Amino acid sequence: MASISPRKNKKGIITSYTIRVYHGYDSNGKRLKSYTTNYKPAPNMTVKQAEKEAKRQALLFEEKCRLGYMPDSKQTFAQYAEYVLGIKEQAGTKHTTITRYRELLGRINNKIGHIRLVDIRPQHLTELYSKLRQNGIRKRIKAMPISDLKELLKSFGITQKRLSELSGVSPTTINAVKRGKTISAKKAEAICKALKIPVNRIFRVEQDNTPLSDKTIQEHHRLIHLILSYAEKEMIIPYNSAEKVINKPKTDRKHDVNYFEPETLDRIRECLDKAPLKWQVITHLLIVTGCRRGEIMGLKWNAVDFENNQIKINNNLLYSKDFGVYQDSTKTDTSDRIIKLTAETMELLKDYRTYWEEVRHGAGTEWNCFIDIPDGKGIKHTERAEFLFVKDSGNNIGYPMHPDSITDWLDRFSKKNNLPHINPHAFRHTLASVLCLNGIDITTISKWLGHKSITTTMNIYEHILEQGREQVVNCISDIILKKA
Repeated sequence: MASISPRKNKKGIITSYTIRVYHGYDSNGKRLKSYTTNYKPAPNMTVKQAEKEAKRQALLFEEKCRLGYMPDSKQTFAQYAEYVLGIKEQAGTKHTTITRYRELLGRINNKIGHIRLVDIRPQHLTELYSKLRQNGIRKRIKAMPISDLKELLKSFGITQKRLSELSGVSPTTINAVKRGKTISAKKAEAICKALKIPVNRIFRVEQDNTPLSDKTIQEHHRLIHLILSYAEKEMIIPYNSAEKVINKPKTDRKHDVNYFEPETLDRIRECLDKAPLKWQVITHLLIVTGCRRGEIMGLKWNAVDFENNQIKINNNLLYSKDFGVYQDSTKTDTSDRIIKLTAETMELLKDYRTYWEEVRHGAGTEWNCFIDIPDGKGIKHTERAEFLFVKDSGNNIGYPMHPDSITDWLDRFSKKNNLPHINPHAFRHTLASVLCLNGIDITTISKWLGHKSITTTMNIYEHILEQGREQVVNCISDIILKKA
């Protein structure tokens, strides 16, 4: 039975009611702490109306306690969000995902983090999403290049790779500056500090007032929904407010995937013949396997089976600000897979193995036979240097290359050879497109690419599968409607 206690101010006027529900004793006969909540009547209510509503609230509260809810929880959304992220991290959620969650929580907690979990209503989220759609919501200060960094590096006699080492900025970001792309002010400052020149000599720094994209707002919504779904399952809240929002972010619009036409792919392969062997092998593997960038850069020699002409994909090389370059398991549980390779590819790998051994012996004592590399939790492990694609100069010879370096090299390669812009993932889309259009079944393609499910494959390559409708029409015409 719930008890109701009125609370009065100094003038003797009832301002609120404390509602308590007792739920028995522990094994030692000590009364358990009661569930407690407060009800504050509206200012225009009479005393009788307030008492009547307090009794109704007490009955509702008692029923929720009986069902196992804990609506008296004092946890704020921010506190519970941290608890959920801790659970996700312990359960093996990827570090990149946790990092992204924390980035999103910055904006979320700024608006609703202080609110008690049990007090969050759809209106709070409606207001949050409206705020996220406004201009000026970004905290980022952007830096727009106003000088030719490539020419500047020439005048300083510094290579792009050396600038990356001095500044701590990734080669991909430096390459973006060379292409005139906007970067963060913090990275711009690091670049200019390494060059010992003022920031305004290379960049124009200003506030980024562009609104968030629909995709980014939807990411915020999904995270809030995830956190509240945990609270609902743990019976801390009676329902998930994220499911009842009026202005819920729209689902992502599907974009055409970037892939190469056969003629372009032929030109890329022709130009590769003149490239250094290491980059030939990296790019060739991207073309013929359709693997993700991190899967190729994470390859070790024990994953290459020369006897059976295949490689095993079971490692992923990634980068984060806090861990640096680290290795982790593949993207999903189904991403571990065996990929069969052509005889041409295996011969190229044999040639590269010989080259790799020459680099190792040529480096002498500078070669790091054992390397220290973090795992997906940031814990460093010592292991033998067996990565296929390693640094071959500097102090870390034998260590794996930065995964961004492949994007940087492909960009320079495409410009040098007057090719369309190349990004590593385009080769993955190209292979999938070729397989689709040549009659390979969707299940085989999905397993080859290491997708979590066939649905993932179908959603990404729906535009290519649509082209198969013409084949269906031809089949109906030639077989079903064929004249005797």
